[in-house]
Amino acid sequence: MKKINQKIVIYSVLLLLATFLNSCGIGHAYVTNHNQNATEVRLSENNFKVIDQVSGSSKTSYVLAIGGMNKRQLYENAYSIMMKKANLINGSKAVINVMTEEHLSGFAPFFVRRTITVNAQVVEFTR
Repeated sequence: MKKINQKIVIYSVLLLLATFLNSCGIGHAYVTNHNQNATEVRLSENNFKVIDQVSGSSKTSYVLAIGGMNKRQLYENAYSIMMKKANLINGSKAVINVMTEEHLSGFAPFFVRRTITVNAQVVEFTR
């Protein structure tokens, strides 16, 4: 009888550890056109080269669904970090293939961490 109780306790502790140490997360990726300008660029010719891959990330935490920044503010922070890294000041450069990734992790609704990462490629036009 004592061995059965010990096994139950051991299995219960293992189940609790597996439950609390398990990482639950959800990820999304969005590819959208962030450039709403009327600029026309012809990429059919070999008049550009990819010079860099840049990214920016921003994250926040929520406890009981309270606190942290909203999703729009997180995106704006991540996008501005990425654009600073792109260094578009000198030359004829552009940011292309912008992709936004969102990752949610934690134990909803008790604790949730949201991370938004924005990635893009920087091209430079040669002619």
